[in-house]
Amino acid sequence: MTYLSRAIELSGAVTGHRRWLHSHPELPFEEKETTAYIVNELQDAGIEVISFADYYGAIGVIHGGLPGKTVMLRADIDALPLEEHSGEDFAATNGRMHACGHDAHAAMLLGAGRMLAERKNELHGTVKLLFQSAEEGFTGARYYADKGYLDGVDALFGLHVWGTMQAPFINIQDGPRMASCDNFTITVRGQGAHGSTPHLAKDPIVAASAIVMNLQTFASRNYDPLHPLVITVGTVRSGSQFNIIPETAVMEGTVRTLSRELRPGIEPGMRRIIENTAEALGCTAEFVVERIDSPIDNHHVRLNDIARRAAITLFGEDILAPMPETMGADDFSYLLERVPGLYAFMGCLNEDKGIVFPNHSDKFRIEEDILYRGAALYAQFAHDFLAGGGGA
Repeated sequence: MTYLSRAIELSGAVTGHRRWLHSHPELPFEEKETTAYIVNELQDAGIEVISFADYYGAIGVIHGGLPGKTVMLRADIDALPLEEHSGEDFAATNGRMHACGHDAHAAMLLGAGRMLAERKNELHGTVKLLFQSAEEGFTGARYYADKGYLDGVDALFGLHVWGTMQAPFINIQDGPRMASCDNFTITVRGQGAHGSTPHLAKDPIVAASAIVMNLQTFASRNYDPLHPLVITVGTVRSGSQFNIIPETAVMEGTVRTLSRELRPGIEPGMRRIIENTAEALGCTAEFVVERIDSPIDNHHVRLNDIARRAAITLFGEDILAPMPETMGADDFSYLLERVPGLYAFMGCLNEDKGIVFPNHSDKFRIEEDILYRGAALYAQFAHDFLAGGGGA
């Protein structure tokens, strides 16, 4: 029996996993019920489970019957603080929502785990199934890497459903796939005064406004438009009344780039613009950056080739499709800093069924027919990598 034929048999179970998880969404670092469900299903499949007293998520471990390497398959499990308006019969009602497809990722990996466990005697090595907490919390992946749970892992594979790509196509593409994410806070300090006497003030709102505009010029006039840089100021907080010039203005925002080479120079360039703009207007500015996610770049071409061959083995030559890189970020990048790997995407859009909304929409839905396909791809990649890159 092939992984595809077995995945088709398990399709109802995988869909059931997805619907249960979808109906019980939990926020980053709070995935108690989700973790318990996953652990129960792994144990039911006869899979060894590593769980954590101080953290959510779990790792399933499948020891193959033959010696070999170790491959890790990753699925994230957390949801977003979003009221669901998808119209699904199994929609969440607790003010949280699996609006990015993490329920699908976990369900597909549960299906893959069961298939791999059934064929463990054929496996040349070990498969680890990482059900990761708090991807939407930006830093959830760090726990598993920093605690040593990636030690000894030779390859890493992640899969993400994508709401703007047609189902059931799969994207496994060399090069940059997702952007870095660095968040920042700018605090501008000036001198307050009455609104009728602005000449007696050093207005932090004026300085903050100039900083916002100058940062856009910094991006557009210092960086090649073929290598995108996004600088977005998302919040501005200042003042308490219409006729009072305040003392401070605070802004928060995010910086994104696809380039590992460009990233180190962005922060000092922004700092120069921010501090000098504030000084020119009689104010001071404090610039604090939180470096979160690196870019995701599929530069391990051999691993990409194994994944592409796995997809073609399962679904034929026409299953692969291009997809533009995205300026969204994912903390899978933190795992990729420790272990060679790749990130693939699976389309979940189906216009004929009205499934057209992008990830993070409160109306986000997926074409559930892709679920057994994702389970098969996870399993086939793991099998083929451990077998040395061949098919099964």
